[in-house]
Amino acid sequence: MPRLIRFATAPEQRRLWRALFTLLLVAITWLALVPAPPPAIGTGWDKSNHALAFGSLAFAGAWAWWPRPRQWGWLAAALLAYGGAIEIAQSHLPPRTGDWLDLLADGFGIALGLLAAWPVAAIAARPR
Repeated sequence: MPRLIRFATAPEQRRLWRALFTLLLVAITWLALVPAPPPAIGTGWDKSNHALAFGSLAFAGAWAWWPRPRQWGWLAAALLAYGGAIEIAQSHLPPRTGDWLDLLADGFGIALGLLAAWPVAAIAARPR
């Protein structure tokens, strides 16, 4: 098994993936709820920011807590609920506004993150 695949899927690496996931969660929450996020942090398009953030969370979350693809539905549901909570919170925080298209972009990012994790999981599941 290639080293990168072993690194991503090894149970002893879960602590590192959990730390990364937590760091991403804190950073994304702060960026989502601060009145004016720094303009230098971003892709230039709000929807791609959402997709990138949630894709990163999904990929890291797959290895942090749910390393088997059959468990990824729970991860996707939890991340989508988190994205919905952010949109609801933003609707109560001027000058921010909640946008359900942002939630759609979150879902797209989650799908992309899990799609990127899928071949890694498939290779790791092969018998040696």
